[in-house]
Amino acid sequence: MVTMKDVAKAAGVSTATVSAVLAGTSYVSPALKARVEVAVAELGYAPNSMARSLKTGQSNLVGLIVPDITNPFFTAFVDRVQAEMARNSYAVLLGISDNDTAREAGLLGLMRSHLAAGTILCPAGEAERYAALEKNLGGMKLVLADNAAPHGASDTVIIDNRGAALLAARHLISNGHKRIAAMLGPRHRHNSAERWNGFRAAMEEAGLALPDAYVLHGAFREDEAHTEAATLLGRDPLPTAIFVANNLMLIGVMKAVAERRLRVPDDISIVSIDDFAWASAFQPALTVVRQPITAMADAAVMRVIARIQGDQSPPQSLVLPPELLVRGSTRSLHR
Repeated sequence: MVTMKDVAKAAGVSTATVSAVLAGTSYVSPALKARVEVAVAELGYAPNSMARSLKTGQSNLVGLIVPDITNPFFTAFVDRVQAEMARNSYAVLLGISDNDTAREAGLLGLMRSHLAAGTILCPAGEAERYAALEKNLGGMKLVLADNAAPHGASDTVIIDNRGAALLAARHLISNGHKRIAAMLGPRHRHNSAERWNGFRAAMEEAGLALPDAYVLHGAFREDEAHTEAATLLGRDPLPTAIFVANNLMLIGVMKAVAERRLRVPDDISIVSIDDFAWASAFQPALTVVRQPITAMADAAVMRVIARIQGDQSPPQSLVLPPELLVRGSTRSLHR
């Protein structure tokens, strides 16, 4: 392995000069700087960031842990976080928990062992699990995004999940739908529970019945949602509309609808939380409640960098508003 001493020898300078050139911390004459840069290029030298972090107690590494990289929401979130971190001279170490809280805990330990200055975590578990998590991270800063309860022990960046479900359900109700089914996510997750609370509140305020057979649990996964939807669509009477609590479950629902040869929205209306590239490509284009992914990612980046740079203010909770996008998958039953 090429060392800084090797570079100094090849350039005919001291290791202090090499260090100064690489770090840009002090003036080095153009001639000496050029010699160092040539030696670095010829030898293929790469600074040992881990050793530098151990020496200085500082790191430009930030962790990012998400539960499911196949979900377009998290794909977009990761892409934006990585871009913003790079713009702020931080590198991102990505971990994927696969919705497994034990794996998530191991990934947090991995981030800490790599001296990550901070980590943005999209939790896979229930809110109580993260109440005092930062105390066990050895000074590594933590920001929770997406599935997090506000006003906890860490900074949080979320959307108004209850409000998102209210938007979707009220849209269906205002269009005359009374038999509305709900495809829900995991019961233990805060964001899923809030979406269920919002949907149920909209139904209650409209005085509409909600049969147990119309309350489905797709675990935020395509396959589970497909199975649940196939069972629902085999019942009589059919619901006139389905509220779907995330994008992967929406794909499973749409597969089940196609298998039953039902037409959207003529036979059944569909509205979902989460916008994604395919939503407008479906025929008809899908009515969705959009989450502000870019704003969420930017806010999470801003908070973790602020903490790394010494912000010691009380934990902050940012709740961003969702947006209803009415397209072709819902129709009015009013005559």
